[in-house]
Amino acid sequence: MAKQDYYELLGVNRGANADELKRAYRKLAMQYHPDRNPGDKAAEQKFKDINEAYDVLKDDQKRAAYDRFGHAAFEQGGGRGPGGGDFGFAGGFADIFDEMFGEFMGGRRGQGGGAQRGADLRYNLEISLDEAFSGKQASIRVPTAATCESCAGTGAEAGSKPTTCKTCQGHGKVRATQGFFTIERTCPTCHGQGQTIERPCRACGGQGRVRRERALNVNIPAGVEDGTRIRLAGEGEAGMRGAPPGDLYIFLSLSPHRFFQRDGANLHCRVPIPMTTAALGGTIEVPTIDGGRARVNVPAGAQTGHQFRLKNKGMSVLRSQSRGDLFIEAVVETPVNLNKKQQELLRELEKTMNPKETSPQSAGFFSRVKEFWDDLRE
Repeated sequence: MAKQDYYELLGVNRGANADELKRAYRKLAMQYHPDRNPGDKAAEQKFKDINEAYDVLKDDQKRAAYDRFGHAAFEQGGGRGPGGGDFGFAGGFADIFDEMFGEFMGGRRGQGGGAQRGADLRYNLEISLDEAFSGKQASIRVPTAATCESCAGTGAEAGSKPTTCKTCQGHGKVRATQGFFTIERTCPTCHGQGQTIERPCRACGGQGRVRRERALNVNIPAGVEDGTRIRLAGEGEAGMRGAPPGDLYIFLSLSPHRFFQRDGANLHCRVPIPMTTAALGGTIEVPTIDGGRARVNVPAGAQTGHQFRLKNKGMSVLRSQSRGDLFIEAVVETPVNLNKKQQELLRELEKTMNPKETSPQSAGFFSRVKEFWDDLRE
């Protein structure tokens, strides 16, 4: 089956410039990308054909060969793409992510000349649940690469400045042509920077940056959760020779609280209650996350697992004035270390109680157990 003309495939005329080719490619690549057309074999093949066409036409040498010889210029590869590379998703993903999302990810690294953007940094910060509730200003110290003050980030000694690399003419890459094909590699003279420095700065060795520990203040808003990521734009490593800095990402982790367990915006607290209070009813005081106290009325006959809900006594909600709730879970505590008189009083009390009335749950349970055993004997 004859291949479709590359220009027709991309929907451009033969005189289209580089920008027109790129716009046409972007539109079609997004339209036929496999992620947008799961299971569609026709769209998958169209996506491959689009990448094959763009790979040829975006390169001046390959385009000249195609304009002169058509598809025959690349048929000696036995079904392989121009330059000997297999066509597939790898090329497609690289083109789409590099060209469409490169700016979002911090610039198209590794393409073109010039110094590269500084690396992003990660800083792990542990805070307490109380601090997550109220928010805080945290001071941190981050070891990083900062702009060299001696050369102001240029990498050149005072009184001199970087000059355009004579080998690559500032492109950072050099090309070698072999027939119809072009091999591109990083310039060996400037190592991809596009500039050379005759008199490097002594303080930074020509890099334009030095290792240093920086002190930063971080605003942690109220309501943050475990795993929250805070981005500080431009606070990462300084770029080489004046290139833009990277970003600093602060990952928050919350230390365990001695009273509360968190569930989103709600808090849970297990509170032991004396048996007498649970039996007769009463009032207890419980702590709240804001440092206050709350009174809880315990009804007579309360059991372990009984929950009491305190509205708006939970965690702060991020970017909101509202709060979650606090749930108190009762844990009835059986008396221990009783003296003889107390034991005798409990035995006297036991004689006066009808289990079916005073302990219906245990009475019902053991009644069902007896029925179970009786059924097994039959």
